[in-house]
Amino acid sequence: MEVKIGIPSVPRELVIETASTPEEVESALAAAVAAEAGVFVLTNVKGGKVLVPADKIGYVEFGSTEPRRVGFGNVL
Repeated sequence: MEVKIGIPSVPRELVIETASTPEEVESALAAAVAAEAGVFVLTNVKGGKVLVPADKIGYVEFGSTEPRRVGFGNVL
């Protein structure tokens, strides 16, 4: 699943490809926001971690859970 994180005063958003479900990402975000000095932690598909201070997050957008399609033509 693709997750986009927008941070105020940063021109580009963070784009992370994760194996987590939307429910897992949402609960991790809720826990980070609820904590006083919370940190939102996501693990990408290669096993790396991305940490973002919860008070710096402007928005989080969940992408599609299906893999991206590659190609130029329609399949018959």
